[in-house]
Amino acid sequence: MPFLDPGRKWRFKTMSLGSMRLRLESGDDSAAKEYRIEDGNVEVRTLDPEGESVRRTGSVWWRLTPEQLSIHVERNTVVAQWLEHRLGWRRLLQACVGQPGAWKAAENTNHPAL
Repeated sequence: MPFLDPGRKWRFKTMSLGSMRLRLESGDDSAAKEYRIEDGNVEVRTLDPEGESVRRTGSVWWRLTPEQLSIHVERNTVVAQWLEHRLGWRRLLQACVGQPGAWKAAENTNHPAL
């Protein structure tokens, strides 16, 4: 499930300044979710408590649907805030209505579109 449990405390960190990834770790160290912007899509995977990689856990990336992105935006989640910072509000809106291809070419920049 791509949405965060509101009963848990989550901490987040971006992987690096220019990174297109965001990792959210639960306060009780039981789970982590990692989000990325890849090939014009927003994807998520679940990591084990140690944050092991895909090869170790078999965790796979899956694409968030426009509806799932819209829910993040409606709830103003950390994920939505990170996406708005990375993509800009216009590109995020395009992703929420199913038009991610419109921002694919600019996803590798460090500056979101205005």
